[in-house]
Amino acid sequence: MSSLTPIRFAEYDPKALAEMTGRVAVMVTPEGSMDQAARSANRLSKGAIARLIGSEGFKKAKTGDVISVSWPAGIQAEVLDVLVLPRKLTPVEARKAGANLAKGAAGKRLTVMAGGMNKAADLIQGIALRGYEFNTHKSQKDDKPEGEVVIACNAPSELEAACAPLLAVAEGVHMTRDLINEPANVLTTTEFARRIEEMTEIGLEIEILEEADLEKLGMRTLLSVGQGSDSPSKVAVMQWKGGADDAAPLALVGKGVVFDTGGISLKPAAGMEEMTMDMGGAGVVAGTMKALALRKAKANVVGLVGLVENMPSGNAIRPGDVVKSMKGDTVEIINTDAEGRLVLCDVLWYAQERFKPAGVIDLATLTGAIIIGLGHENAGVFSNDDGLCNAFLKAAGAEDEGAWRMPLGKAYDEQLKSRIADMKNVGGRPAGSITAAQFLQRFIKDGMPWIHLDIAGVASVKSDTAYAPKGATGWGVMALNRLVADKFEAE
Repeated sequence: MSSLTPIRFAEYDPKALAEMTGRVAVMVTPEGSMDQAARSANRLSKGAIARLIGSEGFKKAKTGDVISVSWPAGIQAEVLDVLVLPRKLTPVEARKAGANLAKGAAGKRLTVMAGGMNKAADLIQGIALRGYEFNTHKSQKDDKPEGEVVIACNAPSELEAACAPLLAVAEGVHMTRDLINEPANVLTTTEFARRIEEMTEIGLEIEILEEADLEKLGMRTLLSVGQGSDSPSKVAVMQWKGGADDAAPLALVGKGVVFDTGGISLKPAAGMEEMTMDMGGAGVVAGTMKALALRKAKANVVGLVGLVENMPSGNAIRPGDVVKSMKGDTVEIINTDAEGRLVLCDVLWYAQERFKPAGVIDLATLTGAIIIGLGHENAGVFSNDDGLCNAFLKAAGAEDEGAWRMPLGKAYDEQLKSRIADMKNVGGRPAGSITAAQFLQRFIKDGMPWIHLDIAGVASVKSDTAYAPKGATGWGVMALNRLVADKFEAE
């Protein structure tokens, strides 16, 4: 498992800049005004920063850009990073600037001359988010440099305290990335459950429901997905009780298909290796629960994830089979590759029956159709409740996590009609992500506020993002944490 780059807080002393090693970051405004540390660095380097500010290249610089000066004269540091920041900036701008610094540092020691910088905590969170590398399965080099970040600031203890909740969220994001990046021979259903159980150490109440328990509960649709695999199907329940004793929890429900071959409706070979990320929804739920526990959120939240593997075998579910859900509705299986909704529908029903939540949010890498519609910039948001949906969209916007509301409507239900059962598990190619959401909505009780997040396009990507290297992004942890803080935490 990855860990955050060590961050140390120290007193701000521009006079000590000459003796600093590794990389040193100072700040100038887009107009070219230097702060105290930048002026000191400019003097030591015999006007290097002033010459940089006067160059044509600096005129093109944008907020958050980092311009590096290698081996500056008069300073022991290997690199002087000039960070372009206005004196007034948004949390997102500060976070992106921090991510840019971390990307350039790449494991080297980095000293940030923050002083009394506005939004310094957000900049530090950006450093923590971007300082991520999934190298668990690479041969380690003994001479690999150990990264460390030193934040030189006016009030170290105060800034460290302000950063604590933001770094807790970053730890949750890292956990989500680790889970999504893991290969399926490592992250089996059993291993996933074990990693969740480890979070009892940070105050979560954990319960693992095994196949015998799921049989008794009637979770037949979930069990049908995993019946072709040697890996046992499970449901993990994570409870954080930080709110009032009588306050109904928010329920987060995640799809945890640790590998998806498509089952009997086998996927094409090309790209199937990417289906290690099909447990992305469960990964986001686990990471969010870790973040909430680490920052001791004053809210009641329960996370439930269905852990299965979808494999073809002599015991696998077949197209044409009919399965009864925990709710009691029957489902005709048209395509065994539309398995995520079969997992979610039972866990959604169980969450409502057992916890009587204040609201339910499910997350899943559910459909390729959402990628066709929204690409890799936005998750699809489906909801039956404008208040909860708008609160989530506001939270996602504040955290710079792309999300776009999609429609629901009874007309789409026509596509799910079955000749022999209560419904089919797919509605055909037209509006594929919408009919998938319509399927899930059938398992939401009347009056229950609900959001379905289709994260197929944002959970894992093939190029770097602002906050992460290519691969798992951790999308959703920050938005859900913000939603809990905004809407469900006690004063």
